[in-house]
Amino acid sequence: MNRTPARILDANANRAREALRVMEDYARFIVDDADLTARLKSIRHDLRAALDRLPPGWLEANRDVPGDVGTTITTESESSRATVAQVVIAAGKRLGESLRSIEEYLKPIDAGAAAAVEAIRYRAYDVEQRLQRRLGTVTAPQWRLCVLLTESLCTLPWLDVLDAAIEGGADCIQLREKELEDGKLLGRATVVVERCRAAGIASIINDRADVAMLVGADGVHLGQTDLPVGHVRRLVGRQLIVGVSTSNLAQAEAAAKAGADYCGVGPMFHTTTKDKPHLAGPEYLRAYVQRVPLPHLAIGGINSANVAQLVNVGGAGVAVSSCVCGSDDPAAAVRRLREALAP
Repeated sequence: MNRTPARILDANANRAREALRVMEDYARFIVDDADLTARLKSIRHDLRAALDRLPPGWLEANRDVPGDVGTTITTESESSRATVAQVVIAAGKRLGESLRSIEEYLKPIDAGAAAAVEAIRYRAYDVEQRLQRRLGTVTAPQWRLCVLLTESLCTLPWLDVLDAAIEGGADCIQLREKELEDGKLLGRATVVVERCRAAGIASIINDRADVAMLVGADGVHLGQTDLPVGHVRRLVGRQLIVGVSTSNLAQAEAAAKAGADYCGVGPMFHTTTKDKPHLAGPEYLRAYVQRVPLPHLAIGGINSANVAQLVNVGGAGVAVSSCVCGSDDPAAAVRRLREALAP
């Protein structure tokens, strides 16, 4: 066996193990995903088993860090990571590249070990995809107050309600117009996004990822009967924040695993906006805050008189509709909610 393949195999084995550890730490400590953690740990152990087919100590004996001409060659992107997502994504790409190099250079040495690494590489591609779903956009903040804008619920003209909600202090506007024809919805969404962007707040489009992309909205919100999160991610990647409505922990945990960025949590109280036979209530919000590591917007029958109940169980953000849209003074209604939400 000559020295050159040993150095290549050793360097790439180190890269692969390091990448796996970075990914495993994210799965274990940030998203608390036992399944992903176990998958990554299994890949790490199986890679070690495949390399153990080589003569003991052969890779280490050929290691030559001082003589490695590549240790001083770096790029700007390698030394800078703006977000946790970039750290994890870079690790996933590094893992795949390293495994491919190991596989190819093992072929003339031990075909069986090369085949084992090939199988590991495909498993790594799968777990990388699963992990990226958990990354979401990694930009969804914990909004305090999101106003769901629906013209049929508005006492004033919808545009006046939008401007008043922004003036009052809403930090997110979700356009929810299920009955508008596509052309009218596109036009209205364009106005909402422009107004929100000018005010420095978030804009979300209900249901329609295509419209959200076309108008440059910050995100899309999905119901349980809309397109699944995974399918929406195929369309939008991480360009959009993706929220999902949930009424129990099972739905919330499934949304988190599928790659949602935040969850609507409710209904909290009885509401006339939607017919909801099951009332999740504040206890669901309490459980969500304790169990699901995503931002939330409690929703359903919320107003300035009952929002304190949600704050008391750990609620940090709410989504409201009728109590703002149906008000004669939407800005004042928003301010009252903001004051009630203050810790």
